[in-house]
Amino acid sequence: MHVAHLSLADFRSYARVEVSLDPGVTAFVGPNGQGKTNLVEAVGYLATLGSHRVSSDAPLVRMGAERAVVRAAVVEGERRQLVELELNPGRANRARINRSSQVKPRDVLGIVRTVLFAPEDLALVKGDPGERRRFLDELITARAPRMAGVRSDYDRVLKQRNTLLKSAAMARRHGGRGADLSTLDVWDQHLARAGAELLAQRLDLVATLQPLADKAYEQLAPGGGPVSLEYRGSAAGPAAGEGAQGPGTREELRDALLGALTESRKQEIERGVTLVGPHRDDLVLRLGRLPAKGYASHGESWSYALALRLASYDVLRGEGPEPVLVLDDVFAELDTRRRDRLAELVAPAEQVLVTAAVDADVPEPLSGARYAVSEGEVERAGP
Repeated sequence: MHVAHLSLADFRSYARVEVSLDPGVTAFVGPNGQGKTNLVEAVGYLATLGSHRVSSDAPLVRMGAERAVVRAAVVEGERRQLVELELNPGRANRARINRSSQVKPRDVLGIVRTVLFAPEDLALVKGDPGERRRFLDELITARAPRMAGVRSDYDRVLKQRNTLLKSAAMARRHGGRGADLSTLDVWDQHLARAGAELLAQRLDLVATLQPLADKAYEQLAPGGGPVSLEYRGSAAGPAAGEGAQGPGTREELRDALLGALTESRKQEIERGVTLVGPHRDDLVLRLGRLPAKGYASHGESWSYALALRLASYDVLRGEGPEPVLVLDDVFAELDTRRRDRLAELVAPAEQVLVTAAVDADVPEPLSGARYAVSEGEVERAGP
């Protein structure tokens, strides 16, 4: 699979831009702040309905504009599709496929598949658990686009349950009788049902990623591993425990969540927040016998983050159309050895999109088409 054409209107710094793309490597080269990352960010948005740089859509719309449009022609074998997203901050986004009548934005998931490498990836190793949860959830959605609906359902139920708990906590602190908690059992059922599906997918993914991440780390830093991944659940049962990798059944996971919610109810009512569930879990990354967070060097952390992305690529490539690889200003962050090894590993991909400040930052194995990006203009500068 590859993106054959990218069209942007009022997206980030671009009032309008049209970029034709070929299979193989394409590098966008230009000084920082000129709009290189905006181009690959748009491709990533089509794949995930989100940005790797910001958490909301508002910054993606050009200043002074009401909406932004991202459109791409996508080729998979003999099939060509046109996918379009209209971003409307504060209102519902819109989507079209092949210029048909509107569809839900999440209906476009799966048409464009990407694996994105960026400087922000260091947070996968050094950052908070939320970074690693997002990594897992974006990947399970890329594997199974229907999971976007499950994630949305879980978030909606969690919000409703937290609102109820917060009301109860506030009333108790002020000497009131407290909120009516008669519906809490119903919310527990809903949360456990959606949470069990999310947990099952995460646990299956971690088990699949484990050998691939270890292999990728060895390719990037020979002799530096092994690496291991451990899903650490906040609820007792099949999702938790040292080295727990097996997903269990949905029923077992649901029952474990329900039991944990029951056990923590008193504390949750006191604190006004849901304390157990997938939103509180973590992915523990180990290098050798030690947790990578807090113990791995800067270079080891980079190798680990890159190994996770390479493993993600292998997962998606093995289960469906080959994803587009996006390397956003990564090579300037790496030493020569890691730069060369990463370039060699990704060069055979069907399509690789690279951003760099100068030509010298693009390794030789990634020679290919070049675009010069400057002051909002994107011009073909190479073959």
